[in-house]
Amino acid sequence: MTDLLAERFILRISCRDDVGIVADVATFLAARRLFIVETANFGDPHTGLFFMRTVFSPRVGFTATTFKAEFETLANKWSMDWELRDARAKPSVLILVSKQDHCLNDLLYRHRIGALAMNVSAIVSNHPTCGWLAERHGIPFYHVPIDRDGKEAAETRLLELVDAMKIDLVVLARYMQVLSDKACRALSGRCINIHHSFLPGFKGAAPYTQAFNRGVKLIGATAHYVTADLDEGPIIAQAVERATHAHSPEEMAALGRDIEARVLASAVKLHLEGRIFVNGAKTIVLD
Repeated sequence: MTDLLAERFILRISCRDDVGIVADVATFLAARRLFIVETANFGDPHTGLFFMRTVFSPRVGFTATTFKAEFETLANKWSMDWELRDARAKPSVLILVSKQDHCLNDLLYRHRIGALAMNVSAIVSNHPTCGWLAERHGIPFYHVPIDRDGKEAAETRLLELVDAMKIDLVVLARYMQVLSDKACRALSGRCINIHHSFLPGFKGAAPYTQAFNRGVKLIGATAHYVTADLDEGPIIAQAVERATHAHSPEEMAALGRDIEARVLASAVKLHLEGRIFVNGAKTIVLD
C-alpha cells in the first residue's frame, strides 16, 4: 500500500471555460476511487479559456491506458486539450550554454541533490569552456561551434541531438546565440531561456554596464519560453534584487548571476512538474 500511495499521476486540461468542468472532472476521479492529492484551476476572463492541473494517486488495478480511454468521453464533451503524466517519470533535458557557467552549475547541482526531477541527457555548447563541468557530473558534452559563415549547420546538429535523445525540454543556460525561426518552431513550448533583466530592457552586450549607466535600483531576471520574437516569449518566472548607486557594474553582475540562476531553476522546475500552460503571449502558472 505504501508503494501505491507514492505513485502519482498529473492530469493537465485546457479548454473553453464553462460551468461544470471542475465538477465533472472531480466526479470522474471519485467514481474510480482516484484520490485527489492536489488540484488548481484558473478561468481566464479575457480569453475565455480554462486551465486545470490535478494530481491524483491511483487505486489497485489502475492503468494509464484504461484511464485515457475512459476519460476521452469527458474530454470530448468539453473539447479539452489534455494529457496524463506519470509524476515519477523524469523528462529528458538538454542544456545549452556558452562560456558563463553559473546557471549551468546551479542546474546541475539541483539535479544532483534531487531538487529537479529530470534526466540531463547532454550539455551542448558553442565553446569548449564548460566541458570540465559536464565531465565532473558524468554528462555527455557536445562542442558544437558556430561557424562565422552561418549557424545553420550548428542548429541542424542541435536538432539532430534533440531528436536522437528524445529530448523533452531544452534549457538555454546563458547560451549566447539567437535561435533561428526554424529552431524556435521545432522547440516551441519546450525551450526555456533566461534573460538578464525584466523584459525587454537592456538587450545586447554589457547589460550590467547599461544598468549601471542608467542608475537602476532593481536588478532582475526573467525566464521565458523561446519564440521567434527575440526575448519576447511567454514569461514563466521573474525576480529582482535591490541595487544602489554604490554598486559597481561588477557587483551588479554578481547580483545578476545569483538571480539568473535562481529564476531559471524555478522556471525549469515549474515546467518539469507540468504547472505551466501557454495562454497566447503569456503563461498560466498553477503553482
